[in-house]
Amino acid sequence: MAWSRLIRFADDAGRTAFGDPCIDNAEDLVALLNRGELYAIELAGNDAFALSNTGKRLKVKRLLGVLEQEDVAVFKCIGLNYVKHITESGRKPPPYPSLFMKPAPAIAAFDDNIRVPAIAQGKNLDYEGELAVVIGRSGKNISKEDAISHIAGFASSNDVSARTWQRDPAYAGGVPQWSFAKSFDTFAPIGPMLVSPSVVGSADNLKLQTLVNGEVRQDSNTSDLLFGVAAIINFLSQGSTLQKGTIIMTGTPDGVVLGMPDPKPWLQEGDLVEVRIEQLGSCVNKVVYEPKGLESSL
Repeated sequence: MAWSRLIRFADDAGRTAFGDPCIDNAEDLVALLNRGELYAIELAGNDAFALSNTGKRLKVKRLLGVLEQEDVAVFKCIGLNYVKHITESGRKPPPYPSLFMKPAPAIAAFDDNIRVPAIAQGKNLDYEGELAVVIGRSGKNISKEDAISHIAGFASSNDVSARTWQRDPAYAGGVPQWSFAKSFDTFAPIGPMLVSPSVVGSADNLKLQTLVNGEVRQDSNTSDLLFGVAAIINFLSQGSTLQKGTIIMTGTPDGVVLGMPDPKPWLQEGDLVEVRIEQLGSCVNKVVYEPKGLESSL
């Protein structure tokens, strides 16, 4: 990749561009933007995974979502992958990574609203702060040793979940299902930038926190992952092409509402959820209910 950190932004002329922000750490990104002092080295091209460095320095007027729906092949998500979260869920560690998927329209920008459709309103809405891995080079049967070379970058992310549709037998049946409960549009916010492995290595020792209305709910570290990034890429690519633009959500640590005692503080309309990961920045998203329309009679 031609960048260390990737953002998408509008410049002073209102033109949209990709760029490598001129910052020393993730905290500088928003601080400099708010002061009107954020600049980026322009990256030429329309494909987020095939950009070239122009060397031109542009002023950032407004940050945009770094990836759009068209950039995403699919979300491949790993469940039960933090040791402490497995414990709070009352499960045994799985022998292999547990996979479920979200479609591309689930993506939301770092500052977009989480738009909850009528079918998911009042259905035990939960957050899951996660390390996201964005694949920049397609591959199949990728070895653990070669896994990092297939990564474009890492980002903070939130695997929003409607637990009723996931676990309640009256909705999910006798066997819990994950994909439908987590696949609604905007249920996968992604942080403001992608950060290259050249900056954070395999992202295996980064502080992760999730806050709801300023209250810390999750406070962990990616070192608690049961299956690390290289192992996940190796597993997901066995017999199945891992496409460029795939976003791997690597699992969530302990501290989700699901694991709390009753009465559980499920997310409500108007709540502000922030997922922050050291060196990767934050996604900060407000929960907003969409107007109710006709629901399925199923």
